[in-house]
Amino acid sequence: MTRSVRRTRRTLQLAGAGAAALMALSACSSSSGSGKSDGSPDTSASPKLSGTVAVFAAASLKESFTRLGTEFEQRHPGTKVSFNFGGSDTLAASITGGAPADVFAAASPRTMKIVTDKGDAAGTPATFVRNQLEIATPPGNPDKVASLKDLTRSGLKVVLCDRTVPCGAAAQKALDAAKLKLTPASYEQDVKSALTKVQLKEADAAVVYKTDVKAAGDKVEGVEFPESAGAVNDYPITLLKDAPNARAARAFIALVQSAEGRRVLSGAGFLKP
Repeated sequence: MTRSVRRTRRTLQLAGAGAAALMALSACSSSSGSGKSDGSPDTSASPKLSGTVAVFAAASLKESFTRLGTEFEQRHPGTKVSFNFGGSDTLAASITGGAPADVFAAASPRTMKIVTDKGDAAGTPATFVRNQLEIATPPGNPDKVASLKDLTRSGLKVVLCDRTVPCGAAAQKALDAAKLKLTPASYEQDVKSALTKVQLKEADAAVVYKTDVKAAGDKVEGVEFPESAGAVNDYPITLLKDAPNARAARAFIALVQSAEGRRVLSGAGFLKP
């Protein structure tokens, strides 16, 4: 065999090896774009969310959660957020009684514990905001209420949340710290009911949350009192164990805890945890 023939064969062999290498690289590139390194299909892309998310939330979260629910539905077309707002103790009892729900946001760790003690929470609840008390009076504060002690004045009609409700428990804690005794005209089932009594002028004052006073706008006037600093409530949120729509529920909780969620909640008057 001549030297030139041997040289030609060698050139062809090198060219073939180069082509094979290029094909192998191309195959690897294609594989990395459509699957995992072990050759299995890539399932990292999240499927589209759909269906209803049932959220049980403390009454004081009504305005901010309603806004976040609208935001969630806009981000995830095909979803709907259904809310059940009320006293945290009542909501907790409904959940432990078997009411179908995906998310529970309570106004105190104590009421959340009702759910966790029954094993109805998935994972550990996380505190996402805090809330502080304030006295609500009719516009102009006609009775000149300036302190928590003023609520004990004779003839003044004051309403409180029921002691089993977080806002009622916090109000009692503040009264005890100030060594004050107050017999209210009524105990209300949740903070919105207490505030409504003042708005309708059926009460001269109510101990509610700052967020509720802010949400009411010029329909009431707020009076701060120093004892409220010792009765601040933490608000925990959790996915429920038997959530019918767990994937969408996790996404809603993530929105509540996101920068956007914090912005909405801070704007409503809630405190950072």
